[in-house]
Amino acid sequence: MANSDYTIGVVGVGRMGGNIARHLKDEGFPVQAVYDIRPEVAKELAEEIGAEASDTLVGVTAAAAYIITVVTDDDAMRTIFAQEGDSLLQDAGGKVFINCATITPQVHVDVEALATQVGADSLEGCMASSITQAREGTLYLMCGGKREVFDRAKPILDAMSVDLRYVGEAGQAAQVKALVNMVMNINTAGLAEGLGLGAALGLDLTMLQEVFSQTGANSRVLETDGEDMENRDHECYFSAAHASKDSGIALHLAQDAGLNLPLAEATKKQYDRMIELGKGELDKSGVAELTFPGRG
Repeated sequence: MANSDYTIGVVGVGRMGGNIARHLKDEGFPVQAVYDIRPEVAKELAEEIGAEASDTLVGVTAAAAYIITVVTDDDAMRTIFAQEGDSLLQDAGGKVFINCATITPQVHVDVEALATQVGADSLEGCMASSITQAREGTLYLMCGGKREVFDRAKPILDAMSVDLRYVGEAGQAAQVKALVNMVMNINTAGLAEGLGLGAALGLDLTMLQEVFSQTGANSRVLETDGEDMENRDHECYFSAAHASKDSGIALHLAQDAGLNLPLAEATKKQYDRMIELGKGELDKSGVAELTFPGRG
């Protein structure tokens, strides 16, 4: 099938969802309808890419065969897949939902069951990348659900990603994503402490980052966040609020498994502190504002 045969709707067209819609349009996929709880955001994007700004979730389901959702949290996910009222599940027989938000794994399991009840299919498309990668179609994408649904949606998933991995049944991709973000958040908070202490000691931070990059202190976040921490450039690609939420998901998984994760707990407290200080919408690199001398 050609890309033009895969009609697409997107629910949640903020920074990630909007850029996914733009990229798929560029790749020749008909993006038929977009929806957001902020109608003005959906309308602006719809005008840009030649789609309909739907006033309802039902309208998105009616307009497209494949519906990509990128919502904020568990409650938002349950709302768009409600069993009554305006819901993506209305008249959804034969549709495929590709759910990209970082949410509790059990919610993905529940949504798959709800979709099955109405003759639809659901797939996790957990993203381990940020806004730029969404726009360029270079996401690292981890998928969970039925293998045949993954195969059916693969042309869309391939267009969205540079690295595509099928993880397993519903909920498992979200588990992996929660662990990815938990470790990323720990690394980010650790880097902020290392550079903050370096600044307090009067060390050259450019030199220090170069040394980190060649030693056991190296990490991906050193590359993405180190200079931003030094320069206090916290333009948001992945917010502190999201970091807190995702670390919380991992901690709930740990609690269910009977494990104690003190580093993850300490990291979440740092991001919770940012939220308390009104800095939750800064990029996760903004955790350096809590550790560098003379800041905060």
